Amino acid sequence: MALMEALVSILIFSFGVLGLIGLEASAVNFSVDAEDRNRAALFASEIASSMWLNGSVTVQSAQLATWQASVADPTTTGLPNGTVTVTPTAGTTNSADISITWVPQTDKTATTRQLTTRVILP
Repeated sequence: MALMEALVSILIFSFGVLGLIGLEASAVNFSVDAEDRNRAALFASEIASSMWLNGSVTVQSAQLATWQASVADPTTTGLPNGTVTVTPTAGTTNSADISITWVPQTDKTATTRQLTTRVILP
């Protein structure tokens, strides 16, 4: 009887350990997603700061290509499959939307994530 109780307690304990392992895996995925969102926000902030320094929301193609290369390079500080688009807001001359999209490597559904920031210059 004691052997049976020990086997049942080991079975219950192993289910608990398996649950903790699953919880750790999802915690790692959430952490990676938060890191990607943080990097996207930093890139958007850098682009917005550059617009403020230039005093214009129009972006030169060479500068956009540099940002695009920086965002798309996940080996340094970029995002996996990252892209940048800067779209002037219709009807204004001092406003633009900065949109950064990426596809997380940990996401098995390949859902595209997006961060959009609006810059309005005085």
